[in-house]
Amino acid sequence: MSDEQSRITTLEETVAYQAKTIEELSDQIAEQWKVVEQTRHKLDRLAERFLMLEEQSLDAPAITKPPHY
Repeated sequence: MSDEQSRITTLEETVAYQAKTIEELSDQIAEQWKVVEQTRHKLDRLAERFLMLEEQSLDAPAITKPPHY
């Protein structure tokens, strides 16, 4: 095999390896994006629930001493 052919083969192997790595990284990013979206959705629900509970606590009657004290 000539030196030039050997270099071309090495370059083709490198490109194939890099393409595979890029595809794997892309798949991982897509999976992580799903997790981020799920987490964001949960956080939004928790924030809504917290605000609802906070509003309910503001509407609660004031704590006073019973009349027998």
